[in-house]
Amino acid sequence: MRLVDHVQSGDWLTRARIRLWAAALLGFSTLALLVVAATSDGWTDYQGRPLATDFSCFWTAGQFVLEGKPALAFDPPALHALQIATFGPETPFYGWLYPPFFLLVAGLLAAMPYPVALASWLAVTILLYLVSIRAILRTASAAGAGPGAPAPDPLWLLLALAFPAVFVTIGHGQNGFLTAALLGGALAVVDRRPILAGVLLGLLVYKPQFGLLIPLALVAGGRWRTAMAATVTVVAFAGVTQVLFGPEPWRAFLAESGAMRTQVLESGSAGWHKLHGVFAWTRMWGGSVGLAYALHAAVAVPAAIAVAWAWWAPVRPALRAAALLVGTLVVAPHSHDYDLMLLAPAMAFLVTDAMRHGFDQSEKTLFAVVFVMPLFTRVVAEHGLLPLGTIAALALLVTIMRRCIKVARAQSRPAASSRRESLQTPVVS
Repeated sequence: MRLVDHVQSGDWLTRARIRLWAAALLGFSTLALLVVAATSDGWTDYQGRPLATDFSCFWTAGQFVLEGKPALAFDPPALHALQIATFGPETPFYGWLYPPFFLLVAGLLAAMPYPVALASWLAVTILLYLVSIRAILRTASAAGAGPGAPAPDPLWLLLALAFPAVFVTIGHGQNGFLTAALLGGALAVVDRRPILAGVLLGLLVYKPQFGLLIPLALVAGGRWRTAMAATVTVVAFAGVTQVLFGPEPWRAFLAESGAMRTQVLESGSAGWHKLHGVFAWTRMWGGSVGLAYALHAAVAVPAAIAVAWAWWAPVRPALRAAALLVGTLVVAPHSHDYDLMLLAPAMAFLVTDAMRHGFDQSEKTLFAVVFVMPLFTRVVAEHGLLPLGTIAALALLVTIMRRCIKVARAQSRPAASSRRESLQTPVVS
């Protein structure tokens, strides 16, 4: 068989190979993390950076919360000064880019010593991520199978942990696990427990760039109870932060948000190779800010329309969920390496659906490429100027929509045949 035939059929992707490669990825990630831990010096790594670099901004912002000065989290000089005092004079600046909602979490974390807070944060959020993936697999496997549906294949746990974005998220101490757990978990239960789904979606408000498509999808799908529950959760969340912190953090957040957008998104202060999306892709290739916004809109608007249609059309729930998860990454103007964790629940929905209803040509190969892709996105973008993460997300969204269209057409044919038969049936007077 020719190589192209192997790629298109996906026959090369056997269960034994999946298990072997997943174990190798997990082993590599574990070894790399152990090396970082073994070569660390107290709270810093061998390069003098805080362990789990980005987590340092969570913990130091939380220190301001405990001191009764939460608005200082949005003051870059004050935050950097605290980071230097905590981790050493060579500490780079790790900015606080979240609305005041997330200060509630930061304050809880800051009540613990840094290593304990980091370990607790990662343990809890990884557990939530795994619970959400298992819920997705059980829901998708049970669709149409009745109460006697089999439990998910045990291989799921190895794959969930071996997904390279897991390694990236742990290395940064970031919130990718929590984001994937909230959005993936909400979509797993939206049909059975719409109020719980709304609460989970409302809690995602700490990442507002990932909430752009959620109202659109819920309205298109007529999920009014979920939308109401999400709205109430956001309002309640805002009320709690107002009561605990007062208005100052909100004023500081709004005042600093323009500078955050300019520095992080438009100027790429963190490095374009770390970001994903058409906007970052355009800027990385030397395009102007105006061109980047225009091209991003040219992709984001059709993607949003496609996701809304998927939630309105008669397609399977797993496909709707996958479309929203991947579309969220495509539409978001700013996403990082660890945000690729959203692809984990998307792949869980999509692969389970494909195993039940069949894989289309080249899908197995695409899914395998998307799975390993987060391991290489940063280095390939930095040295080869190739945005693998953006390309993979777009390819996956196109694949999902192709499956949605196929299902919708199949659903419409029986209805059309029924109408034709009724028209052809003679009327007996």
